[in-house]
Amino acid sequence: MQIGKKIKNLRLKKGLTQEELGERTDLSKGYISQLERDLSSPSIETLFNILEVLGCKPTQFFDEEELVQKVVYEEEAQTFFIDEERGYQIQWLVPESNEKEMEPIRLTLQEKSEFKQFEPSLSETFGYVLSGRVIVKLGTHSYFAHAGESIYFHASDEHQIVNDFEGPSELLLVVTKSYL
Repeated sequence: MQIGKKIKNLRLKKGLTQEELGERTDLSKGYISQLERDLSSPSIETLFNILEVLGCKPTQFFDEEELVQKVVYEEEAQTFFIDEERGYQIQWLVPESNEKEMEPIRLTLQEKSEFKQFEPSLSETFGYVLSGRVIVKLGTHSYFAHAGESIYFHASDEHQIVNDFEGPSELLLVVTKSYL
């Protein structure tokens, strides 16, 4: 078992630097580096302290069966929401995406319809217009995006996406800090 490699993977998943992990465990950055390169072995107490900071139970850490992350999400697993009154459909491409850092969706807007208006947030939004044309209303400004064009904005103002096309428009949207 490569203890150092497992510690490093857990640290990276937690988004911590070696220095931050060292500060939280009262260890030096250099010692954390030595542990991760398997140049030093921690005491049981030190290892358990590191695992506690990294949010990993010792039983999980020593489990030889490696957890395999889900990479491919089949079409059947995708979920939908249709708002007939407002004329849009959301297709969640990754079912548990609201628990992740990014939330990818496919948004279909019927002719002259609009997606709901959102309050300001810390989120960032990326979009790719698959078909049609949309207006992105961001604060007091409006931006037009046609099929094949991308949009990207910080959601620090009220914002809304409106279909400005004679026919349906489709977008692929990815947001951080899920708010959809």
